[in-house]
Amino acid sequence: MSRGSDASPPPDHAFPGAETATPDLVQWAKVIDHTRCIACHACTVACKSENEVPLSVTRTYVKHVEVGSFPRVRRAYQVTRCNQCADAPCVTACPTSAMFKRSDGIVDFDKEACIGCKACIAACPYDAIFVNPEDHSAEKCNFCAHRIDMGLEPACVVVCPTEAILVGNLHDPDSRVARLIHGDAVQVRRPEKETRPTLFYKGAHQATLDPLAARRPGGGLFAYSEQPNGADAVPSGHPEGQGPWNSSAAALLTYDVAHKVPWDFRVSLYTWTKGMASGIYLVAVGLLLAGFLTASDPLWLVGVPVVAGLFMVATSALLVWDLEHPKRFLYIFLRPQWRSWLVRGGVILTLFGLLLALHFGAGVLGHEGLTAALAWAGVPFAVLTAIYTAYLFAQARARDLWQNPMLPGHFLVQAVLAGAAILLLLGAGTGWAVPGQGAGAGLLGVSSGSDLAAPLLLVLAGASAAHLLLVAGEVTLTHGTAHVRLAVSEMVRGRHRKTFWAGTALGIVGLLAPWIGVWAGLPALVGLVLYEHAYVQAGQSVPLA
Repeated sequence: MSRGSDASPPPDHAFPGAETATPDLVQWAKVIDHTRCIACHACTVACKSENEVPLSVTRTYVKHVEVGSFPRVRRAYQVTRCNQCADAPCVTACPTSAMFKRSDGIVDFDKEACIGCKACIAACPYDAIFVNPEDHSAEKCNFCAHRIDMGLEPACVVVCPTEAILVGNLHDPDSRVARLIHGDAVQVRRPEKETRPTLFYKGAHQATLDPLAARRPGGGLFAYSEQPNGADAVPSGHPEGQGPWNSSAAALLTYDVAHKVPWDFRVSLYTWTKGMASGIYLVAVGLLLAGFLTASDPLWLVGVPVVAGLFMVATSALLVWDLEHPKRFLYIFLRPQWRSWLVRGGVILTLFGLLLALHFGAGVLGHEGLTAALAWAGVPFAVLTAIYTAYLFAQARARDLWQNPMLPGHFLVQAVLAGAAILLLLGAGTGWAVPGQGAGAGLLGVSSGSDLAAPLLLVLAGASAAHLLLVAGEVTLTHGTAHVRLAVSEMVRGRHRKTFWAGTALGIVGLLAPWIGVWAGLPALVGLVLYEHAYVQAGQSVPLA
């Protein structure tokens, strides 16, 4: 994993008793003393050399913030890296245990197990994880675990000229680190996330610890660093003039490393296609129960499972396409980590797809009773397919916008909206899609003797109304954290505003579906995917480092 694993431990950098310590009695911790840090960046260079970290990414770097106003200005620093959390969100979110916690408290990683889903990046509240551009696996600071196992200090500790970085056993009351943590005033980053970091800061200024306390420089130009570019680059600090203002002190961010958002348009499309797949089934069952559709109708027997199955295939393709290691996608099933909602979601999608296949087979053979019986299992799995992404997003504890208890219900509403719109479009121009015209042949050669347009238009209008009400609540209610407020600001007034407002305007067309007619389904679907994209990207637009 890293170089230097076969070196002999020099005695001046070995831990007293490290070789004989019992693992379950060790909890490695780190203290960064900013009263000593001179921002020489030796730790960054040593980390890159020791762990062969390529250009454009870093496991650790030193952020600079100018505090005060002329003539009283001083520069504050923050050494930024993995916080080695006791309750590590990246470990919980990782579907293959590629991110794992050792018995000595170190959060380490296994590149050979990584599928590149980027769930760990989305989950980390400290923006400490990145995808290595050379091997496409996730990595971060791992406490130089290979050196720790040899009784050596991490490379950054060895090279620090002022002893600003200290490591030791938190469970040893006589260790220098334990004495400092328990005896001095120390801080951790983002304690509200309840990850219980074992990286402690002494003497750090709040303007460096809080990623929203300092403002970004004019034009977003940072000293000494590669400039952030592209819509997916997220530097620290709040945008000029936007706030929120987390500090009354005048603070200007001057050196930072921008990070890219982990999930791009493919995740937005995946939530859309998944909603259509589950929504088609749910709306069809609703029509069946209400008497608008019969169990002998070809639309129910063949049309619904075929169309829903096609969108399930599209969903699976998007999920695999989004992986950095698409050939390893089967690891989700071969080496699952069951706390991850990526694993649970994969099982839900697989079972729902299997039920659709059984439904299609029974429909082709004309077993009407069996297709109706399958609906008893199909409906719960369709609901789970629609809503599980809310729990997947909630595991991204770094993204406050997604920590919304209304999100499962909102995803279910979106699925019903998408299902009604697709069924209307499938029958557009045919007898069953136009009120009062009787039977006709829709796409895929499916015919129906029922007039389905009227109830579908009402379902589309009702789901659109519920969707717009939930969106209105999201953007108008007072939010609990500055991170949510900034995310909503980016969605409504910032970089994603055009997508958001276009999606909202097209959503209003769905609300007017009973007056517009069956083709209202098309703008309703387009509006839904535009909103999804704005929401997914806005949730990742808030700086964390």
